[in-house]
Parts: sequence; C-alpha cells; structure tokens
Amino acid sequence: MKTNKSKIQKEPVKLREKDLTNGNKSLYLDIYRDGKRVREFLKLYLIKATTPLEKEQNKQTLATAQAIKAKRQIEIQNGEYGFSSHFKLDTPFLQYYRKLCEDRHGNPESRGNWGNWYSCLQHLQRYCDEKTTFKNITPDWIEGFKDFLDNVEKDAYKRRNNSLTEGKPLSQNSKVSYFNKLRACINQAFEDRIIPINPLRGIDGFKQDETERVYLTTDEIQKLGQAECRYPVLKRAFLFSCLTGLRKSDIEKLTWKDVQKFDKYTRIIFKQKKTGGQEYLDINSQADHFLGERGNNEDRVFAGFHYSAQLLLELKRWCMDAGITKAVTFHSGRHTFAVMMITQEVDIYTVSKLLGHKEISTTQIYAKVIDKKKQEAVEKIPEFKF
Repeated sequence: MKTNKSKIQKEPVKLREKDLTNGNKSLYLDIYRDGKRVREFLKLYLIKATTPLEKEQNKQTLATAQAIKAKRQIEIQNGEYGFSSHFKLDTPFLQYYRKLCEDRHGNPESRGNWGNWYSCLQHLQRYCDEKTTFKNITPDWIEGFKDFLDNVEKDAYKRRNNSLTEGKPLSQNSKVSYFNKLRACINQAFEDRIIPINPLRGIDGFKQDETERVYLTTDEIQKLGQAECRYPVLKRAFLFSCLTGLRKSDIEKLTWKDVQKFDKYTRIIFKQKKTGGQEYLDINSQADHFLGERGNNEDRVFAGFHYSAQLLLELKRWCMDAGITKAVTFHSGRHTFAVMMITQEVDIYTVSKLLGHKEISTTQIYAKVIDKKKQEAVEKIPEFKF
C-alpha cells in the first residue's frame, strides 16, 4: 500500500550571502515565484567583525535584512510581489509632498523642521511638475534630483527664469537636508502602500560636511560653574546639557512628569524632539542638582528658558567672563558630554545610546575628535637633541 507523502512547500524567499573579494559578505534575497528565480541584492554588507562594535553593527544589518525578507514573503503571499494593482501609483507626487509639509506645519513637535521641508518643495517644483505621479518616481528620477541639487543655485526658485548656473550653489548641508526630506516622503509613501517597491533602495544620499565640534574641557566647565551668569536659568540649562548631553530643544520642553526616581538614580523619560525617539536617561547627582526644586508634573523644569539670540549673546559673554575664548553655542554642551564620555573610555555603543543616536556612525565622529586631541598632545612633546 502506497502512502501519500505530503509535499513540503519551499520557502519562497531565502536570505543568502555572497563572499566579496575584501572579505565582507553581500546580503541578497533568493526569491522563487511562479517557477522563476530572481535575486534582489539589498546593498547590505556583513563586515569581518573583530570588535564588539563591529559585531553589533553586523547584528543590526542582519535584522534589517530579515525585515526586508519578511516583507517580501508577505507580498508574495498576498499576490502583490511584482504587481502594482493594489497600490496607488497614480497619486500626484507634489500634492502628496505638500500634504506632508502641511502636517508638519500643523504639528508643534515638528514645526521647527517645516522650513526645510518647504524649501525642498520649492526645488521639487522646479525639478518636476504637477503631472508627476509616483509611477514616475524611479531610481533614475531620484538620481536626477540629486544631480539637480548639485547644480541648482541656492535661491533659484525665487526668480522667474530657470537658470541653474548663476548665483551661489546650495551648501552641502542643504543638499543633505533636502534629499533627506525627499527620502522621508518616499518612505512614507511606501508605508502608506502608494508604491509597491521603495525606489530609494541602494541609492546613497549626500554626505554631511564635517564641521568642527566645539566642546569644553573639564577645567572650562569648572570655570563656567564658578563664573557669574546674568540669566541663572541659562547657567543651569547649559551645565545640565554638559552633564547629560540633552539638546536645547529637549531641555526647553522638559516637565517634571518626565523626571522620575529609580533607586539612587534620577531618570529622565522623554521623546526626542529632533528624532521622535523615546529615551530613558539616568543622570548622576551633579546633573540632578541643576534640576532645582521639584514642581508640579506639568511645570517646566527649566521654566523661563527659551533659547534666543539674546541668550546666545549672554552665553558668549558668560564664557568670556570665565576666560573661555572658544566659539561656544548651546549645542557645545552636547558635544562636551560626548567627548567627556569617550575620553573616559566609555565604549562608543553606550555613548551612542546615551546621546539617543539612531546610527553609531553619528557617534563615531566624536572618536575622531579624540584622535585629533591625542595628535595635538603628541605635538607638544619638546624637541630633544640626541
């Protein structure tokens, strides 16, 4: 008597690795559908990991690849892979982008970022027109916009003619910002199921210009603590930033309900204004001192602190009175905290978590600052005659 053997259904999507000549591994999806096999290279790479940081980087890369694999499997199960019938590719692109602009203008949490969204819109309106739909948003279209930003002048949209060669070009940081706004728009369209495949995959954005990160030494922090400041709340807020790494925007909106006690630590629980990330930050007793006397839950911890040009001038005057001639801004407090942590040999992954960075590469910039500091120290070795 013959027994019926149940057929084992093959997994339609498999995550595979391809060895590269440099020793790294390129991740790709092996997709089998309707008797055909295709490869989708993810532009994700596993490096030869020897340090805890590199191993963590590989772990995050694999997690991203697994998430893409799961998404492809769902698309195949739903009959959506390779098809556009379930999506809204005819949605006008500029109309959709304007809606995202309006949403940010109406949201107090993101209103500060609205200006960059609006400026990007001005350039997008010159690059494409009202007939452009998401069907037109291809990798080539996106690369074309990158070329456009590389060549367009800063205020071209304010003039009636379409010259791209006259006037001052966009700064590198403006290019980074505008391309990131386009990226956010397309990613949102992908989440809203307007497009079936994200055309951004494999396209690199502009690289941020590396600017000098002004930070204070421990001696300079001590001098500031001892110097007189015309606005006591500015002094409290800035020194608090030096000891915690919090941005001025997060310090401004900090309320007492965000400040809680956990054993011997004071914990700040807040949502970053810049990234929207939920953060849990334990602070030490020195930072706790600058919080002051506890108020009602809805009261601002640093009541009266609203960063302005006037406070920036006072910050500079306060620094000068303390004998500090560096070009200090309020953000220097965050830089000071980061450099102080790395100088104390706190591992960069932990520093990244303390700062609330989404990417470790952002934190690694501070490691370069420390390298420069070491190089400057070596240069101070006196010359000997041997």
